[in-house]
Amino acid sequence: MGEKLKQWLKQTKFESLDQEVALNIFVTSYFLRSKHEEIMGKFGLTLPQYNVLRILKGVYPNGHPRCDIISRMIEPAPDVTRIIDRLLKDKLVERFNSDQDKRHSMTRITEKGIKLLDIAHPEIQALGSYISETLSNTEKKQLSELLEKIYATIFNNFCKT
Repeated sequence: MGEKLKQWLKQTKFESLDQEVALNIFVTSYFLRSKHEEIMGKFGLTLPQYNVLRILKGVYPNGHPRCDIISRMIEPAPDVTRIIDRLLKDKLVERFNSDQDKRHSMTRITEKGIKLLDIAHPEIQALGSYISETLSNTEKKQLSELLEKIYATIFNNFCKT
């Protein structure tokens, strides 16, 4: 077990099986993230910008306040205001005041933002080929459940602090 990981990290053994599993998760994440960043770069976006657009497209034509965007991000970004400001500058999102509370600023994706996501979508979907060409549907389901089991425990402990 772990032969490819040993080659990648140029080491012959691991401290424990737990360490080997964690390192395998990190390396897999690195490869998928790198590919995703490469694709987003073609469209002039960073991963956090893409994440914000993805979130806003899911509630279009409505929007979200900044705090709701942060709570829905894959990797919550403390600088989400700066991310939104950049998307505003590129006219991919717009700000408006909430109907319920005029002091509450909301952000909504624009038609231009939706079109950009639609154009990028086939390349993002193609990322799944790395998984679909390697794992059966049963293995994908099992892997997804196992990964969720790991981060659910971490999430529950994280939220207690």
